[in-house]
Order: sequence, then C-alpha cells, then structure tokens
Amino acid sequence: MAAPKKGRGPAGGQSRPGRALVLILIAMVALTGGTFLSGHTTPRLGIDLAGGTSITLEAKNQPGKPNAINKTNMDTAVSIIERRVNGLGVSEAEVQTQGERNIIVNIPKGTNSKQAQDQVGTTAQLYFRPVVTVTAGTPTPTGSESPSATGSSTPKATPSAKAGDDETASGSKATPSASATSQGRAVTDGLKKDKTPTPGASTTDAPASTEPPAAETPDPATAALQKKFTELDCTDAAARVKAGEGVKPEDPTVACSAEGDAKYILGPAEVSGTDVDDAKAQFDQQRGIWLVSMEFTDKGSKKFQTITQKLSAQQSPQNQFAISLDGEVVSAPQVNETLSGSAEISGSFTQQSAEDLANVLSYGALPLSFEQQSVTTVTAALGDEQLKAGLIAGAIGLALVVIYLVAYYRGLALIALLSLAVSGILTYTIMALLGPAIGFALNLPAVCGAIVAIGITADSFIVYFERVRDEIREGRTLRPAIERAWPRARRTILVSDFVSFLAAAVLFLVTVGKVQGFAFTLGLTTLLDVVVVFLFTKPLMTLMGRTKFFSSGHPWSGLDPKRLGAKPPLRRSRRINVPTDHPKEA
Repeated sequence: MAAPKKGRGPAGGQSRPGRALVLILIAMVALTGGTFLSGHTTPRLGIDLAGGTSITLEAKNQPGKPNAINKTNMDTAVSIIERRVNGLGVSEAEVQTQGERNIIVNIPKGTNSKQAQDQVGTTAQLYFRPVVTVTAGTPTPTGSESPSATGSSTPKATPSAKAGDDETASGSKATPSASATSQGRAVTDGLKKDKTPTPGASTTDAPASTEPPAAETPDPATAALQKKFTELDCTDAAARVKAGEGVKPEDPTVACSAEGDAKYILGPAEVSGTDVDDAKAQFDQQRGIWLVSMEFTDKGSKKFQTITQKLSAQQSPQNQFAISLDGEVVSAPQVNETLSGSAEISGSFTQQSAEDLANVLSYGALPLSFEQQSVTTVTAALGDEQLKAGLIAGAIGLALVVIYLVAYYRGLALIALLSLAVSGILTYTIMALLGPAIGFALNLPAVCGAIVAIGITADSFIVYFERVRDEIREGRTLRPAIERAWPRARRTILVSDFVSFLAAAVLFLVTVGKVQGFAFTLGLTTLLDVVVVFLFTKPLMTLMGRTKFFSSGHPWSGLDPKRLGAKPPLRRSRRINVPTDHPKEA
C-alpha cells in the first residue's frame, strides 16, 4: 500500500491569516496611543493651511569671497536662522534651502512671529572697531573745514562708574539722544568688566579733542575714505545701509549710528561676533534700564583686553570702541582702562530690542548676506478655506470610489472599504507623529497627495479582486481561487507601487518647498498600501472566503459564478479498462 502523500498548502497560501490581522491591529493601537501620549492628536499644518508668513531669502556674493555661496554655508545659515527664530519662542518654524542660493522661511502665525520676521535676514555681523573720527550724520558742506571730533551731535560723555561699584568700568557712557530714545535703540552704551577698577583710574570725562581729525587720523583714513566720510549722509536710511558695504573686517570703514545722527570713521575690526560666547538681555533694577550682557570666549577675551589697553591710552574720540552690528554703530563707549572677560551694552533699549540683539549675538553671525526676495502672508481664514476645499475634494473622490466599488464588486466592496479605513488610520496617525518628530507639516499639496493615494490604494484591491474573479471564471471554487490568484496579484501590486514610490522619491529629491509635501505624502501612502494589502486585505479575503455568503457565490457577494460567466467545473476524465473474458479455445 502506497504511503499517503504529504498535504501541501495552496499556492501562495496563508495558513494563519489571523496573525497578520492581529499584527496590524497592534500597530494601529500603538500609533493611535502614541498620538495621545505625545499630545499631538492632529497633524501639524503648514502655513498655507494654518496661516503665517513665508519669506524667501537670496544669498549675495561676499566681497573677496567668490565661492562663499556653497552648500556648507547655506546649511549653516539655515541652522542659525532656525535657532534664532525658535529662540524667540516661535514654535514649528520651517527653514529650508531652495536651489543653490535661496532659503525659504515659513513662520506660522502666532506669538512673536512678527519679531521673528524682522530677524530672519539679519546677518548679525558684529565687530568691535576703534573710533578714528566721529561727527554729525549730515554731509559736510563743500569747502568747509574737515569734520571735527567735537560738535553738537557728538555724544556727551558722562561718568558711568559709581563709588564702590566693582562691576562697572571707570570708562564713561554717552547720553542717548532724543531720536535714539524715540526709536528704542541704543546709541550710547557702557562697558562692563569682570575685574575691580584699577585704583586711581579716572572717573571724569575725557576732554573732547578740538583738533581736526587730519592731525590725529592714522594711516587707514585714506583720501578716498575721507571723501566718502565727508559726503556720507546718515539721515538717509539707504545710505546708512550701504555705508560699509563690501568692506572687509581687516579694512577701515565709514559707518553711521543706527539712528543716523552721527557718522564715524572706524579702524580695522579688533574683535568679531564669533568671539562672543553668550549674550543675554537683562533688566538693571538699579538703573531701571534694559541692557545686553556679553561673555567672550577665551580667545575673544584676550583680544578684547589687548585693544582696550591700547584705547585707554588715547584721547577722545580715539578712546572710543564702536560696536558695529551689520555695518551700523549700535554703541560707541569710551574706554579709560583695560577691560577683559565681558561687556555690557546699555542705552535706550526696550525689552524687545534688547532680546533681539541678544538673540542674534547668541546664535552667531550668518556666513552669508541675504536679501529678502518675497514675503507672502497667508491669513488663517484663507488657510481654513483651502483646507476645507481640499477635504471636500477628498470626500468627493472617496465617495466616487465607494460608489464604483459597491456597484461593481458588491460584497467585495466591504473588504475594500475596511482596507481603506485601515490605510486612513495609519496615514493620519503617522502624519500626526511625524510633525513633532521630523517637522513634517501637512500643506495643501500634501493633502492632494493623500487624495491621489486613495486611487492608488483602491487600484491594488481591484487588481487582487480581478485575479480572484479570473480564477472563478476558469471554473475553480472560491477558496482555491483566492490562494491561486494571490501570487499573480502580488507581483502586479508590487511593481505598480514600486513605480509610484520611485516617482515620489525622484520628485522629492529634485523639488523644494510645498511640492516636496506632495511627494512625501505620495511616497508614504504608497508604502502603507503595500503594508495594508499584505497584512490586512489578503488575510481578510482569506477569512471571508471561508464564510457561506462568499463561498456559495451569493449574487451580492460579487463572486457569483453565473454573473462572472464561469466555465463548468474542470473534471479529469479517467479511462477504465474493463477485463473481457474470452472463452478459451478447446
């Protein structure tokens, strides 16, 4: 007697579909629980849906640095701008490069968003330069005497040291002008030191020089620089910005005060913003003013000590130290003794202006100069309208898919709808978690990508259903048809999803901005389609095939053999040899 043959499962069969269903159920519960535990139950919305401001910055070539615009410097600028904006308390700001020269900054509508917009393009190139000459901010009339260090607009020096005060340098600070006070900016400042003042240090005003600057101006003040200084009109905002344009840190330059009431000839930079280790905005209770305190690095402290030692031996105004921020003189305090370690910028600061200055100094100077190309503001109301329009379009598309599935596949539409629901839950929860994890924001193109994904997911179900129906048309019963159809459908689904994912990946890599949101969503939903089809649709189809409603070919099951035009069941014909008794011949 021949041994019985080992049983073999159906081709491409899945012996335990319950395991796959339990696995995907656990994943859904874990992701849903993660959204509640993290406090992010809804996807993060982009500015085109939530409202906000989008700023496009274009990098400009640096003088003497033709290759400054490169990927490294652009990435560094992105990092600094992002830290600056988020340092102001603006949550979920987006900063990313666009092409080789542009940076896109998306600032959601909210607290401090306007303050962040003002700091986005600020290069914060901070330099400490010795003052050579200072005079009024208006142009010097032709034929008049050379500008003097004295004059009505020259800041008046007043002692800033107090008896027994070991925190404030004996150097003096200038009294803020009326224009400076009204504009909330510091023109005059005091310097703070980390050591007790040297005994015998002067606390009186240094006498202002009455000699023409030509007698005291050192070699850096060339004729061309002197001419530029004479013609400079600091009352013109555009002229103030361009005063020191294109000047290298190691070269002398002309500069204006931030309010335009004074102009300077400044020597080469002795200390730069990179030498500042930390900066904080503080409120001085005794004086009742806001100030910015700076701590220098070890290297910067040595530089600061060296230059203040030289300046303390000079007469006014050559004993002044100009703090130049982005080409404008924020302050120009006098130095009467050697200082080191730290500095304090004080004056007519408001809380916001002090925090702005401290923020840009703390997070460093941008490696490039930028110019704002465009500023687009989207209101929350407009964002709500766009979101509603996108959701309505998605609902219409989903409704059309449901109508088609029910009308054509009848009972099989239940499997398709449950699969779409699972795909929707996975997509929603993952998007909600990706917001705080990687900064993903759901913008309008991303919503479009999710709508397109409905069709891609439905297409996978249709491929499988049609393969099963083809098997039934060949005369096979449902359960074998389900298993035999799966290998063929699986190959088609994988190839189709691979092409879709490849297109999304290429689109994500070669595009920037909002189009990347569309590509990211399309790629994510394509991957989830594979997961849902393998771990939910196929196992559920296997279980449904064991029910009487589907296995009997009910007219509303979508698998009725008569409606599908099935052939008669295939039967093997066996040839039976019947022995014939022939009479033996006698």
